[in-house]
Amino acid sequence: MPPERLSVVVTRRLPEVVETRMTELFDVSLRDDDVPMTRSALIEAMKTCDVLVPTITDQIDAAMISGAGDRLKLIANYGSGVDHIDVATARQRGILVSNTPGVVTEDTADMTMALILAVTRRIPEGLALMQGGSWTGWAPTALMGGRVGGRRLGILGLGRIGQAVARRAKAFGMQIHYHNRRRLRPEIETELEATYWESLDQMIARMDIVSVNCPHTPSTFHLLNARRLRLMKPSAVVVNTSRGEVIDENALVRLLRDGGIAGAGLDVFERGAEINPGLRELGNVVLLPHMGSATREGRIEMGEKVLLNIKTFADGHRPPDQVIPAML
Repeated sequence: MPPERLSVVVTRRLPEVVETRMTELFDVSLRDDDVPMTRSALIEAMKTCDVLVPTITDQIDAAMISGAGDRLKLIANYGSGVDHIDVATARQRGILVSNTPGVVTEDTADMTMALILAVTRRIPEGLALMQGGSWTGWAPTALMGGRVGGRRLGILGLGRIGQAVARRAKAFGMQIHYHNRRRLRPEIETELEATYWESLDQMIARMDIVSVNCPHTPSTFHLLNARRLRLMKPSAVVVNTSRGEVIDENALVRLLRDGGIAGAGLDVFERGAEINPGLRELGNVVLLPHMGSATREGRIEMGEKVLLNIKTFADGHRPPDQVIPAML
């Protein structure tokens, strides 16, 4: 008799090629529609499956993990961030957690630069003018934005994605600055021509553009709070393609509304899909629906990482992308 295959529950629709391969390898439960599973449906799934494949839209908290069935041994997240999973509780229960790091680095960096250009060059305003049919022709003072070349870019979190952003920004002639928990090796600073700031306050007060590229952890929640946001120059803009919880959104709205900073470009939001209504009302904000990793190539590569993590686990080994609390 063939060996019993792992029971896998996938919480969202994935690229077809990924779903097909999963079906070939495992006893997989796929979704017919592409909406998040309810909390009760997640709880039931975790009672009966060997492997759960969630996404960022699924909040897997301590209570759910504590109530999971004895069969559940792996949470193979489809995505690099795991702040929606209580990794510590999973570890206590003997449940491994894996993710998909690295595959969305270039895509997210591309989107960061797109937002920088969109905000500083007022691209959405020009697009709305054309689509609304109200453009009457070129004018010397119409829709004037700001040049990015020569501007100081302060990167909050110079990890994989932050470094990819720095390389792109350097090609645009920007000056690279960064703040990290730990200073990077001298050779990386030299390659990127990056200036390190131990003090985040001192850095953001001097930047023309601030790019958020750090993960959401308890220590980074509202790292850009009202006090820090007020340190920014009135001509500065902030861009976030990482996690919305890093910025105090209410404080950001007040500052943008009062002219405390010039603009913002956001691909992520503090309350997920629940967008702060104040952001929608502002003309100096560019809002995107979490598109940072939305390329066909990136999403397929994420799925391939999930498959590799599950298959390695099924073969009796630890998943190559296992996450442990010390990494967070």
